[in-house]
Amino acid sequence: MSNPSKADRYAKAAELTARIDRLPAMVLPTSVILALAFGYFIALYDVIDVGIAFSGTSLPYTGLTPSEAATVVSMGLFGYIPGAILLGYFADKYGRKPMLIFTALLTAIGSLGNAFSYNLPTFALFRFITGMGIGGDLILVPTYIVEMVPAARRGQYFNLVYIAGWAGLGLGPFLASVIDLLNPAIGWRVIFLIGATLAFIVLIIRSHADETVRMLALKGKLKEAEDIVARMEQRAKEKTGLSELPPYNPLNYRVEEKNPFSVFLNRTYAVRIIAVMLAIFFFYFGEYPYLTEYLLWAGSAVPSSQINTYTFLFGLAGVATFFGAIALRFVVERVKRAVLTTIAYTVGMLMGVALTIALTIAGNPYAAFVGMLLTNFIGVGWSNQLNYLNGTENVPTYARATSFAISDGAAHLGAAISTAVILSAIDATKNPLLVWTVFQVPMVIMGIILIFVLPNTIGQSLERVNEAQAGI
Repeated sequence: MSNPSKADRYAKAAELTARIDRLPAMVLPTSVILALAFGYFIALYDVIDVGIAFSGTSLPYTGLTPSEAATVVSMGLFGYIPGAILLGYFADKYGRKPMLIFTALLTAIGSLGNAFSYNLPTFALFRFITGMGIGGDLILVPTYIVEMVPAARRGQYFNLVYIAGWAGLGLGPFLASVIDLLNPAIGWRVIFLIGATLAFIVLIIRSHADETVRMLALKGKLKEAEDIVARMEQRAKEKTGLSELPPYNPLNYRVEEKNPFSVFLNRTYAVRIIAVMLAIFFFYFGEYPYLTEYLLWAGSAVPSSQINTYTFLFGLAGVATFFGAIALRFVVERVKRAVLTTIAYTVGMLMGVALTIALTIAGNPYAAFVGMLLTNFIGVGWSNQLNYLNGTENVPTYARATSFAISDGAAHLGAAISTAVILSAIDATKNPLLVWTVFQVPMVIMGIILIFVLPNTIGQSLERVNEAQAGI
């Protein structure tokens, strides 16, 4: 079927996606799962470890001032925006696999460059490159996963990769804080070198992954897609011991390769995308200052004799994100995604950050540690996966990467803006508790709005809540 008709493409694509959705287990090769997970590990390791690399402990050895360090952090976040949007668009045009390889390459080059940076321009350049790679990876990993796992327990299947990746935000900061404290003069360089090494390993492994079946079907490469699905079915039988797989019921929907940006001409999709974008924008607006600049602020708010204690406790608290990701596994398929998102925003970020700052001001680092744990366990450990699912499950295949890239890429403006202004806002108001708390409130409002905008995707085929329901 080298030149299938539209009718043949529609029917075959519907069959192939239905055959994947009814599989009783996830059957992606272990190497692919590891490559995706390590990509997330690097991305999330980098997000917070740059804050530790620029902590009050090691900052004097980088040659940067606190304001220059804040600029470097912001440059990495600004890099997310073109990285996410450009690589997301190219992933919809040319495929998920080649762009997943390219994101790993950018991250490796950027991290390696930062390990050998020596002034503000070199730090800023390589942070921007790293940001482009990470911005693309955060878009493409969930896009790949949701397209290649069964509909039943899709959130839990993605959670497996998410947990492994979240070790980068959980275990990574603890490791980085130890490295930083052992030798502040070169520890910050080692932190960046670890990220570069992992990224090069991921690049090699990803080169052996398959393209997603949904993307192949969209491109009319039905024979290649059929071969991949057949292998997945065989692995499912071997994994479960079943002689016959459950029946599948293809949906009736159109499969057309369109300009990804045309998704905004469909009102239903446009509303979903904009709502998700604003929710993530304000989430990043509140989350990133905490992840990257809490220690910078604490350095001026607590006695110098205590800064090493806060650095260690902040790194140790990062482990809670890893356990939070595990805990999410038990509720992600039981409660509508938007409801869980709102809970994570409210309980984790709003309450957790406010508690952390209040207790830091009170001068009790060990009590502040409780607030750090709450923020990381629910606010960070839950919210990010839910954002990724909200951004990828509610749009059609032809625009899945692009639309989520626009949502997440534009949303990173929130991170870039907030990290650039929060310390100045604190200086201007002389009320750090108020500033840190106010930065969390808008995300809670957007979480409530999501409840009314997004459909329930639990156990539903991607095509049922999109192409077959909202149109192409």
